[in-house]
Amino acid sequence: MAASTEAMEAVGDWYHAWFTGIILMAVSRRGAPEAAELVFRVFRQQQQARFLEGQEKLGLTGLPPAIAAARYHYLSNAIGGVGVEYHEESPKKAWIRYPPPRWIWQGTAICGIPPEVNAAMLRGWHAQNGVSLNCPRLGFVCTGQTVDGYPGLEGYYLEHEHDLTEPERLRFTQAERMPRFDPAKAPALPPTWPADRLAKARRGYAMEYVRSVMQAAAAQWGAAEAGALLGLAARLTAMQHAHHAARTLGAADGPALLMALAAAQGDAARLEGDVIHQPAAALFRGLDLPPALLQAWSELHHGALLAFDPFATLEFEAGPDGLFFRLRPSHG
Repeated sequence: MAASTEAMEAVGDWYHAWFTGIILMAVSRRGAPEAAELVFRVFRQQQQARFLEGQEKLGLTGLPPAIAAARYHYLSNAIGGVGVEYHEESPKKAWIRYPPPRWIWQGTAICGIPPEVNAAMLRGWHAQNGVSLNCPRLGFVCTGQTVDGYPGLEGYYLEHEHDLTEPERLRFTQAERMPRFDPAKAPALPPTWPADRLAKARRGYAMEYVRSVMQAAAAQWGAAEAGALLGLAARLTAMQHAHHAARTLGAADGPALLMALAAAQGDAARLEGDVIHQPAAALFRGLDLPPALLQAWSELHHGALLAFDPFATLEFEAGPDGLFFRLRPSHG
């Protein structure tokens, strides 16, 4: 049976929270420069994998580069459930703005994000779009960051009269502000996006960030160090969010929540005695992750159990027959 829109949104929130937790953990345990490098890697990886493909899917091919880049961000983020605004000033200048509340740094998490970490997102993606569109004159100008107290992250794509060097592809200024957003003049999604398709896309949007950060962290720190950091972030995130997710998914305890989460993310799972057997995980489709990163993901499950029973233990095993979660009874 297909997951409901509410269940898919709950899974999106679950993985979104873990992604934000990973970045906060990187800031607090590794320092702002390393966290910024991680964010840069995540967003450059996403840009390389999604931007040109999205140009075709969203019908943007052939538009002026500044318009194509800004419309991509507007439409793709709207599909992912992210608040975003758009203003087209000329064929060579187009604005985007991510108003509060910022999706990526949800809730009060934004208070723990240094400006350089937020700027790394722009370096990783926005500054690269001109290169991808084969327009070396295209750059991005950031006119305000929410983490600095501005009412949104905003800026504009500008096609210059000369080719840009790499440092020139992203610059910052406080001398301009995006004009007021007029939804009637913004690009519209095709009418082929019903509510269930949007819910599935929003679930996939959050899961894709987790896929990217797992790969980026392993490349940056090595599997063992990345697994330790991501695993702790997973356990803390799950303990904090388990009861909310359980209420949304109608789960009465930890094991029921794990089964409901698996179903809501499109995975088959069955409970056999004290073992949950999940033949595969959609999150890892096409990835070859080291065991330490799979173990880190399993900490989401352990954290969910601990939120209901502080004495619960979990043994995780990944093998040729799938994923196995052995739930040990409480001894408290």
